[in-house]
Amino acid sequence: MPEFVLTLVAAAPADAEMAATALRQAGATVGMPNSLAPEAFDLPFEEIAPESAEHAVRDAFPGRALDVIAQPALGRRKKLLVIDLESTLIENEMLEELAAFAGVRDHVAAITRRAMNGEIDFLDALNERVGLLSGQPSTILETAAARIRLMPGAAALVRTMRASGATCAIVSGGFRVFAEPVREQLECDIVVANSLEVKAGQITGRLVPPVFGREAKLATLKKLAAELGLPLAATLAAGDGANDLPMLKAAGLGIAFHGRPAVRAEARWRIDHADLRALLYAQGYRVEEIVER
Repeated sequence: MPEFVLTLVAAAPADAEMAATALRQAGATVGMPNSLAPEAFDLPFEEIAPESAEHAVRDAFPGRALDVIAQPALGRRKKLLVIDLESTLIENEMLEELAAFAGVRDHVAAITRRAMNGEIDFLDALNERVGLLSGQPSTILETAAARIRLMPGAAALVRTMRASGATCAIVSGGFRVFAEPVREQLECDIVVANSLEVKAGQITGRLVPPVFGREAKLATLKKLAAELGLPLAATLAAGDGANDLPMLKAAGLGIAFHGRPAVRAEARWRIDHADLRALLYAQGYRVEEIVER
């Protein structure tokens, strides 16, 4: 088995050959391209570091919407998936959906952008945004939940990994009231999320303790891996925001999925263009192995 493998997503066969040429020019020994799907290819390689391989291939495709992940070939298929909810497993930012009912969506969206890019403290930003919902009827929670849109590839990612024996956990700095329906729909194993306080049919603008912040996601990753008897090398984490970075850096494969600029800059791996099926291709799953429903 070659030491490393580079996965190219949103590509064509000619792109795989061009990527192989770029790797050779960077000093790698390259094996034959292996088609995982019409749009995804593996390139086994040795002699250069995975980071160098990624840079070489990205430089060979300026302006192209291709995703590139290079990693050790051994142990690619992970046994634990820990994934962020909003703007990762689902397309929505649910606080913004709620804020629309209170007429403060733009204000909340601006705070969200700053918090997810690491410009302001996550918990301070969360409490500020939740406070703006004070006095809203709790019925807006159900109405907002009906607007949830799964990220393309979400069902394929979770169901394929679970069919292969992996445990899947949703971890969110957002709210359990939205995470639970997604867990049920996708048949995920675990949800870790915050709870909004509701009294007399109204949102109070406060969170129910304990409140899960930036470090809770990392702690959940480590706790679940330990409970399952897995090394962190056997884990996959994905998220888009600054509060996801600790778990992304600790996971065996930590992917910034359509991440905020600061997250893309710091995360070791990233998917900028493709949908969540790219996380399966990164693990070496072939299209015929993917479980859609």
